[in-house]
Amino acid sequence: MPRNLIVSGGVAHDFPATSAALADVLAEIGVESEITEDVSGALAAPPPVGLITVNAFRWRMDGGDFAEERDRWRFETPDSVRRTVLDHLARGGGLLAVHTASLCFDDWPEWAEILGGAWRWGRSYHPPIGPAKIRLGDGHPIVEGLSGFEVTDEVYTDLDVLPGVEPLAYCGDQPLLWARTVAGGRVVYDALGHDTRSYENPVRRALLRRAARWLLGD
Repeated sequence: MPRNLIVSGGVAHDFPATSAALADVLAEIGVESEITEDVSGALAAPPPVGLITVNAFRWRMDGGDFAEERDRWRFETPDSVRRTVLDHLARGGGLLAVHTASLCFDDWPEWAEILGGAWRWGRSYHPPIGPAKIRLGDGHPIVEGLSGFEVTDEVYTDLDVLPGVEPLAYCGDQPLLWARTVAGGRVVYDALGHDTRSYENPVRRALLRRAARWLLGD
């Protein structure tokens, strides 16, 4: 049975609920997930999994936002975590990054290069959570044959997307999903997933299952 490590936790989101919802979706294709908020501990050495999933909001918290949460959630990325992620990819492992993963590990510039994009404070933003119409591309097994859909979510806007990234899903002109190969492994970034409502749409669930299969080399 394929195994998945979900690193979770952070501010302004119900990560226990969304990580559990994500684990339930992937269980439908036989992927067994472990969920942890101990990012440093779980990634101190390469975990015995084919897939690492980041559904978290962990960064340096240097600005004035969330000051009351800083003692609990402030995160500086240790070298061990950086090595583990790169080693996992080099061994052909998969990395699924969801929603706020694009804000994580902001003291590690290579993280944005791995994901293919990042949230940029002062430029990126999102409208209030609400109905969003998602348009899908084609030409990739994650989206091939699926139709666009509507989901209740946050639409991340003006992300800093690297040149060469080919989005697989959009809301309006905003890219929200892409897949790429990095350092010998596979990476998918999915900007959706603010709360559990995002995980209720059957097409979104199909996209996540397909993403996991692709990341695991299926």
